[in-house]
Amino acid sequence: MNYEIRLTPIRLVDQENNQLGVVETPQALKMAQEAGLDLVEIQPDVRPPVCKIMDYGKYKFELSKKERSNRAASKQQEMKEVRLGRSLKIDEHDVGIRVEQARRFLMEGHKVQLVQSFRGREMQHREIADARIKSILTTLGDVAKVEVGAKMFGKRMSLILAPDKTKIEAIKRKLEKELTAAQRAEALKKQLELEARLAAKEQAEPEHEEHDEVEEASS
Repeated sequence: MNYEIRLTPIRLVDQENNQLGVVETPQALKMAQEAGLDLVEIQPDVRPPVCKIMDYGKYKFELSKKERSNRAASKQQEMKEVRLGRSLKIDEHDVGIRVEQARRFLMEGHKVQLVQSFRGREMQHREIADARIKSILTTLGDVAKVEVGAKMFGKRMSLILAPDKTKIEAIKRKLEKELTAAQRAEALKKQLELEARLAAKEQAEPEHEEHDEVEEASS
């Protein structure tokens, strides 16, 4: 950039994207200085190298902004799985925590796969899972839309929700007015703590499941 450009002549493009042809480097530098801009090498591997007169600070800012936008768009393609317990017997309070977790993922732009597992004879009571899923869809209806309806895969029922971008943007604008950054951080901290406690609780469940299966077999 500028005086770091050693080769001469160069092929010059001005700040209006006009092709000015082959120009000696000192002359191009003078033109950039007179315009209050920078001379930036944009194609260094060709001969003569291509240089452009531009606002380098603005160019870097726009480039960084575009990269952040691309990263955000990439993250929005992620699928987050939210499990509604290892069986139908999950406590409704725990279901509520999972629903709030799903809401957070949707608000961040992720798709969510909700999974309800069945154990043993619970397969005979699918209507309980249907009612639970229906209730969750009502709760999340302000931020989500159903992308793939509920389907059974063995002893698992699952469906996929996608973020409703229009509704989410409206909610975010409302929250920006109502909550300070500190309040949002505190609310997120509490939600993560609840999720961590629920995850720890579920770690202990496999032992109980084994015990239940032995009792069922013996009966």
